[in-house]
Amino acid sequence: MFAAGDAGGAGPVPPASSSVDPGAPLAVRMRPRTLDEVIGQEHLLRPNSPLRRLVEGRGGSSVILYGPPGTGKTTLANLVASTSGRHFVALSALSAGVKDVRAVIDDARTRQVHGQRTVLFIDEVHRFSKSQQDALLAAVENGIVLLVAATTENPHFSVIAPLLSRSLIAELQGLDDAGVAAVLRRAVSDERGLAGRVELTDAAAEDIVRLSGGDARRSLTILEAAAGAAEDGVVTPEIVELSLDAAPVRYDRDGDQHYDVTSAFIKSIRGSDVDAALHYLARMLVAGEDPRFIARRLMVHASEDIGMADPTALLSASAAAEIVQKVGMPECRLALAQATIHLATAPKSKAVIAAIDAAMSDVRAGGVGEVPKHLRDGHYAGAKGLGNGVGYRYPHNAAPGVVAQQYPPDELVGRDYYEPGPHGHERELSARVDKLRRIIRD
Repeated sequence: MFAAGDAGGAGPVPPASSSVDPGAPLAVRMRPRTLDEVIGQEHLLRPNSPLRRLVEGRGGSSVILYGPPGTGKTTLANLVASTSGRHFVALSALSAGVKDVRAVIDDARTRQVHGQRTVLFIDEVHRFSKSQQDALLAAVENGIVLLVAATTENPHFSVIAPLLSRSLIAELQGLDDAGVAAVLRRAVSDERGLAGRVELTDAAAEDIVRLSGGDARRSLTILEAAAGAAEDGVVTPEIVELSLDAAPVRYDRDGDQHYDVTSAFIKSIRGSDVDAALHYLARMLVAGEDPRFIARRLMVHASEDIGMADPTALLSASAAAEIVQKVGMPECRLALAQATIHLATAPKSKAVIAAIDAAMSDVRAGGVGEVPKHLRDGHYAGAKGLGNGVGYRYPHNAAPGVVAQQYPPDELVGRDYYEPGPHGHERELSARVDKLRRIIRD
C-alpha cells in the first residue's frame, strides 16, 4: 500500500524526483519519492522481487500494474522513471491513439541505437482498443520499450492475451486501516503536506480511514477538504462529515468488480448467509448496477440452487423481476431485497440443474431413440394404420391418476434424472417420486 495513490490518468506524469507545485492537490504532493516512503505492498516489493528490481532500475520485464484506485500504480510508474535512468514517456489511454503509440516507439527505436532505453507508462490501459494494444506487441517483445501499464480492471478481461504473455502482472491491494492511518499521519506532519498546521483528532482519523474504502488518494482528498473547513485548525468528525457526501463503492459495472461482487452475491445466497447477500445487493444497487441484471441472476439462482426444495422461490424471483420492469428504482430495491431474503433463507437443492444437465448430456451423447408408438401423434388420417397413438393409456381414466406405461425411448427406460434432495419440499417429494416411478414402470 502506498502513501498516495494514482494521479488519475490525467496526462503525462512527471518523474517523482521533480519538484512538486505547492498548490497541487495534497495527494499529488504526498506521492512517495522513494521506495522507503512506500507504505505496504510487501508482497510485491520484497527484496529482489521482479517489481522491486524494476523500480530500482535493475529489471527488464514489462509489467501491468493492476489494482483498485489509490493503491499506487502511478506512484510505481513515477519511481521507475526517477530511478531507472531511462527515458520516460507517459500516455493516457483516454487521449492517446495508435498514431501516438507508434510515434513513441519510433523515438524509442532511435534512442535505443544511442544506448538509451525507453520506459512507456500507459495509464488506464484497459481503455486501449485491440488495435492500439496490437501496436505495442512487437516493441514490447523486442525490448524497444519497457512497458509499465496501469489498470483498475482485471487485465485478463481487458488486455489482449499476447500482451499479457509478454508482461508481468502485479496485483496491488487496497490499503488496510493501518496503512491509511499512516498515510494520514504523514500528510499532517510532512512539510510537503499540511506541515503540522492542523490537528487531526483520533475520531476524525478513524472516520476518514473508514470512508476512504482503502483508497489512499481518497483519504488525502478527504483530509485536505476537512483541513480547509477547519477554521480553528482542528479536524473533528463533524468537520469530516461536512466535507464528504458518501463513502465510495469500489465497483465497476464493466470490470472485474462487477463479476466479483455478483459472484459473492450468488454464493452468499447459495450459502444461506442472508446478511452477506443483502450487503452485496446493496453494494450493487448503490454503485448503480442495472436492477434488471440483478433480477435475472435471482431468477436463475431460484432454479439452479433451490429448485423444488422451495418451488415458491422462483415465483418470488419472477415477481421481483416484474416489479423491476414496472416500477424501477428506487422502489424496486424492496422487491429485490425481499427476493434475496427469500432465496437466501430457502432450503437448497441442486437437483433441478443436475437433472436437466444429465438429460441433455445423454441427448448430446446420442441417447435419443425412437418415441414409443403409443405416445406419437394419432390425430391425422393414417396414424392408426402406422400404429401411432394406438394403445395409449389416458392417466385421468385411472383412479390414482397414474398408469403403468412406457414414456421414454427404449434406450432410456429406467434412467433416473431427477433425484430429489433431503431439504425442504423435496424431502416430501422424494417419496412421491419413488412411488410414481414404481407405478409407471410397473
